[in-house]
Amino acid sequence: MSFLAFEREYNVYGSCAVHVFPFPGIIIGKGRGQVPESAEGTVIFVLSLPFSEPVFPPAAKTFRRVEESFFPIGLRSLPGRGPLGLAALTRREARGTLLRHIMISFTNISGAEEIGANCYLLEMDGTRIVLDSGMHPKKEGKAAMPDFDCLEPNSVEAVFLSHSHLDHLGTLPVLQEKQPAAEVFMTPAAAALSEVMLHNSVNVMSAKRLDLGIVEYPFFTHNDLDRLSDAWHAKSCNEVFRVGFRQNVLATFYDAGHILGSAGVMLEGESGHTVFYTGDVQFEDQSMIPGADFPESGVDTLVMECTRGGFQRSAHYSRPEEMVRFGKAIAETLERGGAVLIPVFAIGKSQEMLFNIHRFKQQGVIPANTPVYFGGLSAKVSLLYDRFAGLTRRHDHEFKLKEEIQTVPLPRKGKAPLVCSPGNIYVVSSGMMTENTLSNVMAEQVLPQEKNAILFVGYADPDSPAGLLKATPEGELVKMRPNGQPVRRKCTVDCFDFSGHATRDSLVNYAVKLNPRQVVLVHGDPDAVEWMQHTLSAKMPDSTIVVPEPGRRYTFEP
Repeated sequence: MSFLAFEREYNVYGSCAVHVFPFPGIIIGKGRGQVPESAEGTVIFVLSLPFSEPVFPPAAKTFRRVEESFFPIGLRSLPGRGPLGLAALTRREARGTLLRHIMISFTNISGAEEIGANCYLLEMDGTRIVLDSGMHPKKEGKAAMPDFDCLEPNSVEAVFLSHSHLDHLGTLPVLQEKQPAAEVFMTPAAAALSEVMLHNSVNVMSAKRLDLGIVEYPFFTHNDLDRLSDAWHAKSCNEVFRVGFRQNVLATFYDAGHILGSAGVMLEGESGHTVFYTGDVQFEDQSMIPGADFPESGVDTLVMECTRGGFQRSAHYSRPEEMVRFGKAIAETLERGGAVLIPVFAIGKSQEMLFNIHRFKQQGVIPANTPVYFGGLSAKVSLLYDRFAGLTRRHDHEFKLKEEIQTVPLPRKGKAPLVCSPGNIYVVSSGMMTENTLSNVMAEQVLPQEKNAILFVGYADPDSPAGLLKATPEGELVKMRPNGQPVRRKCTVDCFDFSGHATRDSLVNYAVKLNPRQVVLVHGDPDAVEWMQHTLSAKMPDSTIVVPEPGRRYTFEP
C-alpha cells in the first residue's frame, strides 16, 4: 500500500488535515498541531511536510516503497506534545525518524533452496535492489530462471553482480529487459568476463534448442547482449558510489578472492543500516589471486554464501601439501604412460591449474615437454586474466598466461575428432562434466584405461556427471550421459581441495568477527545450510540467523 492510499481525514488542532492509513501505520500531514484522540491506535508518526495539498505525491515519491508489512510494530510513541505523546516533526526530523523504523527486507527469488539460480531482492530505505541474476545449472528452460514475475515492472532500481559464473550471471539480460530502469553494477573485470560468458551462453542455449527442443532458448540473442551490456556500470573495488532513483544508497565493492573480478558489496541506506552481500568468497590465497579483502566491522545484515557448509576439511590440511600431492598424481600417471584429464570451470580453475602445471614443469615434478591441451572458452577467459593482471589484486602482476605457458589448442567442436592420447594433460571444461562438454566427452575415453587418471580440483554437484563419477567405485559402471552407454571405471579418480569457496570454519569465523544483527544464509545445499545455521546460532546467540525460503519476504528492523 502506498502513501496515496488513505481512508480517513482528521483535523489537526490549529493546522490542516492529515491522512491516516487504514491500518496501524502513519499519519502524513503538515503543520504542528496535536493529534486527536480519535486517531489513537492508528498513529506511529506525525510528519510535518512543507506542502499545502492534503495529498502528497512528493511524499509518496520520497517514501515510495513503504508498505504495510514494514509496520507490524503498532503504536510507537515519541516524547513530545499531544494527547498521545506524539510530537509533530520537521520534515528532516520525520525523514530520519521514519527511516530508522523502516525495516530492511530480503526475499530469495532464486526459486531454489539449494545452489542454483542465485538471485535476491533487497529493499532498503524504499530502494529496491537485486543481488545477482543467475541461471540454475541443473534445470532447463524457464525452470532455470529466478522468479522474475514477483518483481513489479520498473520497480528495481539497481542490480549488483558479484561475479561472472553463470549461476550468478546467466539471466542478467532477461532481468534487464524486464526491469529497464534498473542500473547494473559490477567490477571492470567482471564486466569483461560477463560479456564472454553470456555470449557463450547464447551459443550453448541455441544448441540445446536444436538438440533438446527447448523452445524458450536462447533467452536472449548476441545483439540483445551487445545492446544491454552497454548499460552496465563498471566500478572498482573500494570505490564508493550512490545508487537508486533517489541516489539514497551508498555502495562499495570489496574483492572476494573467488575468481577474477569477484566482489562482495556493501550497501548503506539513509537509515544508517548496512547490508553486506559476500557473493562467492575465498579467504585463502589461491595460486594466482589473493584471498578476500572484506570489511571486518560495520555490518548490520550479512548475506553470506555457505557452499562448503556440509564439508569438514581435515585438520591436517595445508594448501602447499595438497599441491605437492596433486603434482605427484600427475607425475605418476605420466610415468605409467597414461593421460591426465583435469575437469575445470572456464573461469578461475582453468587459469589456476594451468599456472600450477607450468610451475610443476619449472620445478621438475613433470617433464618440461609434456603436452598440455587447453582451449575453447577457457582460453578466451585466460586472455582476460592477462589483460587485468596489472589492474586487479594478483600475486604476480607481471605474469601472463599466454606469454609464459605453451599449450596445445584443442580441436574446435566438429572440426576434428577429440582423441585422448597417452602422455598428455588435458585441462578442459566443464568442471562438473556437463553433458556434451569436452570433459564429459573425454571422460568416456579415459575411464576404461587403468593407466589414466581423472583429477578433480573443485566443487561438483552430487547429481552432476562429475558428482556421480566421484561416487563410483573402481570397477563399477558409470553413465556420463543420460542416453550414453555405461562405461566401466578402471582409471584412477582422485579429488583435490583447491576450492574457490571459503571453508565453513572461515565463514563462521568471519560472521562471528562481524557480529551483525542478522545473518542470511544463501548459496548452499540443505546440509550445508543446516550446519551453518546450527553453528552460527550457537556461536551468535544475539544475532538472528535466517535461511530464506524461496518467495518469502523477511524483514529486519534497522
